[in-house]
Amino acid sequence: MSALIERDVDYSHDGTRMIGYLCAPESEQKLPTIVLVHDAFGLGEDMIENARRFAGLGFAVFAADVWGDRTTPATEPEIGPLIGGMVSDRERWLARVDAAHAAAAEQQEVDGAALVTIGYCFGGSSALEYVRTGGDVVGAVSIHGGLDLLAPDWSSPTASARVLLCSGSDDPMAAAEMREQLQSAMSAASIDWELDLYSDTKHAFTNPKSQFSPMPDVVAYNARSAERAWQATKRFLHELFPHVVAD
Repeated sequence: MSALIERDVDYSHDGTRMIGYLCAPESEQKLPTIVLVHDAFGLGEDMIENARRFAGLGFAVFAADVWGDRTTPATEPEIGPLIGGMVSDRERWLARVDAAHAAAAEQQEVDGAALVTIGYCFGGSSALEYVRTGGDVVGAVSIHGGLDLLAPDWSSPTASARVLLCSGSDDPMAAAEMREQLQSAMSAASIDWELDLYSDTKHAFTNPKSQFSPMPDVVAYNARSAERAWQATKRFLHELFPHVVAD
C-alpha cells in the first residue's frame, strides 16, 4: 500500500471543538469518502487504525470526533453520560454527525458528492440516524450498531441511500424485535437495505479488546464474524463505488 496522507482536522459545533482525523491515499483526483463514526470509546487509536484500513482500499476517510476534544472515555461512568446526552438531545447528536460530514466535504482530497457513513457500535447507531433524518450520503454501514438508541420516525429519510447492517444474532442491543422494527421502517421508507446477521455473536464483536469485557454475556469478540463484516463492508463499498480498486 502506498503512503497515506494523514492529518488532524479541527472543526466545531455549537462552541465545542472537535478534532477529526483525515487519511487518504495520494491521488490527483478527489476520492469517494468514508465518514467514520467512532464507538463509545471515542476517536482513539483503534478507530484511527480502522480509518487507515479503509483508506488502504482506495478511499479518503474522515474520522469524526463526536464527543469533542478527542475525548476517549474508558469506563462506563464516563461513557454512559456521553451516550445518554446524545440520545436525550438528538438534534445536537445529529448536528455533530452532520458537522463531521461538512468538515469532510471541505477537505481537498474529498469528493463531497460521494460520501458514505460507516460506524461501529454508537457510531453504527449514528450512521443509521443520519440516514433516517435525511443526511446527504449515498450509503451507510452500521457494524454492531446499537439499535436500541434509534428513534422510530423514518418519514423523512435519505431515500436514495443504501444501508448495510452487520449485527450479531445474540446482541441484546440489536435484538430480533429491534431488527424487525428497523427493517419494516426502512422498507416503508423505500430504503434499499441489507442485513448480515452472524450466529453466536454478541455486541462489539469486531474489537479484540471485547474479549476482556466485564460483561461477557453482552459484549464479546468474534474473529470470524469480524472478518465476515469486513468482507461484507468491502463488497458494499465497491458496489457503491465500483471504480475504486481494493487491495
